[in-house]
Amino acid sequence: KTGEHFRLLFDTKGRFAICPIKASEADTKLCRVKTYAVGKRGIPYIVTHDGRTIRYPDPVISANDTVKINISTGTITDHVKFEIGNIAMVTGGFNHGRIGVLQHREKHPGGYDIVHLKDAKGHAFATRINNVFIIGKGTNSLVGLPKHEGVRLSIEEERVRAKKH
Repeated sequence: KTGEHFRLLFDTKGRFAICPIKASEADTKLCRVKTYAVGKRGIPYIVTHDGRTIRYPDPVISANDTVKINISTGTITDHVKFEIGNIAMVTGGFNHGRIGVLQHREKHPGGYDIVHLKDAKGHAFATRINNVFIIGKGTNSLVGLPKHEGVRLSIEEERVRAKKH
């Protein structure tokens, strides 16, 4: 009724943050691809993190990639590969809500793969691959970012900011 549109993202403390977005951005959603499989009669499909099953996706899409979905039609409009150099948001673990650029991926057979990221201030952090959600190509995000752009402040920096306000 108000004509405003919002997206629910995480802040750097792992809480939900409401981010205002443009009306043109409101009809799309980013989804993380959990699995890519072939079903009955050889029909390829992907399953996303929110439970959507999309048939006949682009063959270059694989697990851990991100697809941009038009909500009204349910079709894929764009996709981003899980590659080094792309911007990502951490959706679980101690670094919940932080945003950084993928730097390195450690493969651990039989265990959890570890992904190393670096935020805008140059701070490096690592998390499991299941906790990483690619949100853009290179350093350009496909969605609007929350306040402070996913950079976690140190205790001293938070204290200084709190005194200012």
